[in-house]
Amino acid sequence: MARRRITVTEESDAGRNKKFRDNVTGEHMTRTQLVGKIKKGLYDDYHLRKINGLDTPVSNPNGRDNDKLG
Repeated sequence: MARRRITVTEESDAGRNKKFRDNVTGEHMTRTQLVGKIKKGLYDDYHLRKINGLDTPVSNPNGRDNDKLG
C-alpha cells in the first residue's frame, strides 16, 4: 500500500483542513503554505479547489481510496 505524501494534522471546528505534514520530508505546513507549494508545482499529485472562497488542497483522483487527504 502506498504511503500518503500529505497528511492532515489539524482541522478547524468546521472540519476545514488547517495544518499538514509532508510524510516524505517531515515538514509541517499551514494550508496557506501548502497552497503556495502546490501553485509552484512542488506537489504533482495534488491540486487546488476553491471551497467557500478559499484555495483548498485536494489529492488528484486516481481510483484509490487509501491516499486521500485526511
